[in-house]
Amino acid sequence: MLKDIGVILPGMVEEAEEKKPIGEGPYEVIIIGAGPAGMTAAVYAARKKLKTLLVSKDLGGQVLLTSDIENYMGYQYITGPELTAKFHEQVKQYPIDIIVGEEVEKLSAGDGQFTVITKRGKSFAGKAVIIASGKRSRELNVPGERELVGRGVTYCAVCDAPLFAGRDVAVIGGSNSALTAVADLIKIANKIYLVNRSKSLRADPVLVERAEASDKVAPLLGYLVKEILGEERVRGIVIESREPGEAEELAVEGVFIQIGLVPASKFVRGLLALNQFGEIMVDCNCRTNVLGIFAAGDVTDVFEKQIVVAAGEGAKATLSAYYYLLMGARS
Repeated sequence: MLKDIGVILPGMVEEAEEKKPIGEGPYEVIIIGAGPAGMTAAVYAARKKLKTLLVSKDLGGQVLLTSDIENYMGYQYITGPELTAKFHEQVKQYPIDIIVGEEVEKLSAGDGQFTVITKRGKSFAGKAVIIASGKRSRELNVPGERELVGRGVTYCAVCDAPLFAGRDVAVIGGSNSALTAVADLIKIANKIYLVNRSKSLRADPVLVERAEASDKVAPLLGYLVKEILGEERVRGIVIESREPGEAEELAVEGVFIQIGLVPASKFVRGLLALNQFGEIMVDCNCRTNVLGIFAAGDVTDVFEKQIVVAAGEGAKATLSAYYYLLMGARS
């Protein structure tokens, strides 16, 4: 069972922390991120009897945004939220301190240990760190976007498509994630503007064909989104052709931004080696360039970003951390 810390959910962080203080340390291992890699790492750490803290902005990561999973061993079919719940149930069987709702701001090294500082000013010390922070949705960075998140602006069609039944919406992007969002919305929305900065789509042919076959979909290729309009809720977007032309306003009530993912590695810039994509560089044992810091899953440069790969890398990272501690850092 979990220690008194319990599971702290977003929106309940302050109240839960007041009742269940933590921070006694140092921990033997601190795991950053609670997706497949992070939660698998936590289970392996608990089974090795390591004093463990799992800290994460959310529970599940990108898996929560996945509707149909048909290639995770043991399940012929399962949804992302269902698989996340399975992971979470297994983690809860072990004495792991868990904080969900805290985003890590900085990771530093010194005095033979590592310090994790969150955006809310919480500080935790550990003898080893496993980074499994995954990736986050890329933003458009246009006026109105951040102000209207949750009020018509969304990065998850799986989560939010049902909220736009019978409405006009815009999907921004031209890759598989964007065309999958279009496929989901065809069954729900009234009209779907597909806005892509390139004049071509980079999605799988079957997804492109599905979009082209629907009279609900209006492709707007070679256009940039300049602004998202609305006060209390989204009421439209402003787009502009990449060729010389005037801006055009589209009346929509939902904006699904599907323009890719970026590694959640900002908090280790200057400390760890990153590749040109911002991914943490690791060896085959999940070791980074800093002794005692390990990384696993989508935040790393590991080949392929798959749930089963992330889970396996999480297990590897903990085993590597365990042997690191065993060889002297644990005392």
